[in-house]
Amino acid sequence: MSSGAFSTAAKGLSRRDLVLAGSALMLGAAGPAPFGFGAVDALARDLADRPFAEPDRRLPAALAALDYDTYRQLGFHDDRALWADQPLPFRAQFFHRGGLFPEKVEVFEVADGATRPVAYDPHMFRYGRGPLSDLVALDDPNLGFAGVRLLYPLNRADKFDEVTAFLGASYFRAVAKGGVYGASARGLAIGAGEAGEEFPRFRSFWLVRPDRGDTSLVVYALMDSASLTGAYQFTITPGEATFTDVRARLHPRTEVARVGFAPLTSMFLFDPQTAGRFDDFRPRVHDSDGLAMANGAGERLWRPLSNPQGELQASGFQDAGPRGFGLLQRAKGFSAYRDLEARYDLRPSLWVEPQAHWGEGEVRLVEIPARSEAVDNIVAEWRPDGILRPGRPQALDYRLRWGPEPSAADLAQAALWREGRGDDGGWRRVMIEFEGAPAAVALRPEVRAGSRPVRNVVAEPNPVTGGWRLAFEFAPGEAREVELRARLLDESAPRSEVWTRRWTA
Repeated sequence: MSSGAFSTAAKGLSRRDLVLAGSALMLGAAGPAPFGFGAVDALARDLADRPFAEPDRRLPAALAALDYDTYRQLGFHDDRALWADQPLPFRAQFFHRGGLFPEKVEVFEVADGATRPVAYDPHMFRYGRGPLSDLVALDDPNLGFAGVRLLYPLNRADKFDEVTAFLGASYFRAVAKGGVYGASARGLAIGAGEAGEEFPRFRSFWLVRPDRGDTSLVVYALMDSASLTGAYQFTITPGEATFTDVRARLHPRTEVARVGFAPLTSMFLFDPQTAGRFDDFRPRVHDSDGLAMANGAGERLWRPLSNPQGELQASGFQDAGPRGFGLLQRAKGFSAYRDLEARYDLRPSLWVEPQAHWGEGEVRLVEIPARSEAVDNIVAEWRPDGILRPGRPQALDYRLRWGPEPSAADLAQAALWREGRGDDGGWRRVMIEFEGAPAAVALRPEVRAGSRPVRNVVAEPNPVTGGWRLAFEFAPGEAREVELRARLLDESAPRSEVWTRRWTA
């Protein structure tokens, strides 16, 4: 999962190609056009007509040998940031190549409609006095960058905070006011969690110089992979919730059958229901604790995440015209996590909102067994029906919301759930606490367990929380998996989201 480098002109677009195309696309006799999304789309279209070339990952031995912890010690001098010498609301810094990130990305600044390359200089970086100190001697102007980080005075007017970072393949992440990094997004996924997964990469970025009063920053990116290319525009607006508006146009090189739109990546190790599997003082460890979905039928669903034992789990939630989905961090407050270093209580929820009709497909959830919190083991994506074909560009527009969980109108939320032994052998008991459903309203439960029997279904107000408790028992029998589904309704409509979970033997 790493970012990409440019190939030679014989195999793809050369650096000179990009500089010339980035500076202006000629439109007949009208003269040069200001650089914008159309220019990147033209580059992507041209690149798709050429054979794919693997990026050059060669690095000096000292850089190639960096492990994850040592790589993180590489710093950047604040005064060398792009736009640091100007009274502008955003700044840009860069990631060094090395270790897990050997591939080069080209970076350009866009100002007054024209582009210029941002040159690599080893003196931009802090190497310290330890094992990295010799790296500054690698004074090779062609070494280049591995990625880009963007800064904005998010929490204080006198301090620039990192708000977005693009690093590795097509991965990027953002942070909201008062928060820290958590779940990540990707530009695109192909075969996520399956054999032969393909990782498209952003091979170049164009950073549009902001005006003094701007509260958003525009970034263009060129994607490349064996199966397709793509042009991307990111409009980033930091705040109490940080928004990333994504506009993309994909150009398939081949038929692509396992594409994932708006893929999200996160980590779930354990929660109070499964904490007994880990010898850990913390009650829960995760960047996200559930998948939320607003489907085209008007339902809101909540699927608690799991860290499966044994094999990977993949689940598909069929839909037509999804309204949104996301990996959320619902458990609130420091006491839910008790981690002073990782601060999981400050990790953002990440919500995807399509800006056009996405048609039929499924929200796909992949849960991968993990023994350590250092591993991202959760993927959520929209997988459309059908396949992408060469010569048929695919437009894609959506908004990402990083920060507090978006409201679900008047629906109560499943704030907590537990499972344990039922009253009789072979039966399992489930308890769900819903918050937000008024105790004064008469509600009834609706519970399903696939084809398995259900009994002792009870819904009652919880006088302690002010919400409602729903409890039931089900008998899995010989089944190895049971799909559970529960919600609260009044006489005319749902009053809670749908709690859904896959039980496994």
